[in-house]
Amino acid sequence: MQEARRPAVRWSVSFEKLKRRLRPEPLIRELEIRELIGRALAFQDVLMKIKARIAPQEFGWYPWDSFGTLVLLDKLLTGRNRFLRPLIGEAPMLDLGCGDGDLAFLFESIGCRVCAVDHPDANYNRMQGVAAVKTALDSSVRIEALDLDREPRLPIRRSGLALCLGLLYHLKNPYGVLESLAGVARYCLLSTAITRFAPDQRTDVNALPAAFLAGRDGLRGDDTNYWIFTETGLRMLLDRTGWEICDWLLVRDDESVLWSMQRDERVVCLLRSRRFEPVARTQLASGWHVLEADAWRWTERRFSIALGQGVRSVQLAVTVPPILSTPVTLTGAGTVRSLPRPGDYELTFDLPPGAESIEFELDRALAGDEVDGRERGIIVRDVRVPAV
Repeated sequence: MQEARRPAVRWSVSFEKLKRRLRPEPLIRELEIRELIGRALAFQDVLMKIKARIAPQEFGWYPWDSFGTLVLLDKLLTGRNRFLRPLIGEAPMLDLGCGDGDLAFLFESIGCRVCAVDHPDANYNRMQGVAAVKTALDSSVRIEALDLDREPRLPIRRSGLALCLGLLYHLKNPYGVLESLAGVARYCLLSTAITRFAPDQRTDVNALPAAFLAGRDGLRGDDTNYWIFTETGLRMLLDRTGWEICDWLLVRDDESVLWSMQRDERVVCLLRSRRFEPVARTQLASGWHVLEADAWRWTERRFSIALGQGVRSVQLAVTVPPILSTPVTLTGAGTVRSLPRPGDYELTFDLPPGAESIEFELDRALAGDEVDGRERGIIVRDVRVPAV
């Protein structure tokens, strides 16, 4: 009897995923936050079609927009933090309070390993949604059912980046969970609601390191909400639990209210655990526009590259566009390169020992106009860092 053949498609997909993880992306193709948001919008459409096809009768889908916070990251993240992949590194991601796993599956789609965590008793559909989508996507996302208040020990030992979005006020013990998370995750993207006034609507408490305990009706009628912090209180909590603030954004949500009247304010922030030393990686930093044609980027007049340890030189493959008047000079690491006419150039910039970044500056750039509002300098086709 002939042995049954195993499905070739599933093995092929898994092998392709493995190859993507093992093959590092060229620096010029690292996803900037605006590009991740674009990927997220496309992936959201895919998820909506998958959920419509599954059409479960026994449970409902998580009703809130898991992708909404990603749009705010464009305003939040600065400099090198706008490139999330170097923050994630090779360690898996954590998605705490994952809902139906939308963000976990998104990050898996760009090559990350992800562990998605939620508590069935508090999850909208007792985690049936995330399990159903995992099956439909033939996903490798690890799903863990865990009550973080009772078991603050996280299911993985190391994480490059943790997502803690809209979770903090659902925790009875936010202090313990954040402290435990700081021992596992190098970075954390956190969002939570805060309050500026006491429940009387008149007493301004924002300057106090305070938190209010919600009654049995919770906040906004949700009895799974336990705490609401002031902005100062949240900063104090993060500091006491071992986190350093990298980027901080305060936004107002006119669609939501606290204490029945007060308009909601929300903090979105990027945090770094003080238990881990910063990892110096060579990556794009500031002054770069989105990737075009999957191959090159416009720069602003000033742009920079953060450097890993021991980098001695940086090589740029650049193009001076015909619409930019020439000659152009490009200065970096004290070296001035003249670009006399439109066309392609290969440039090498030697670096002093111990350099942590290289800042580039052009003597001219295209100003934003009605057609393209961006300041545009030159086109960079490739960034190479020769091995030491």
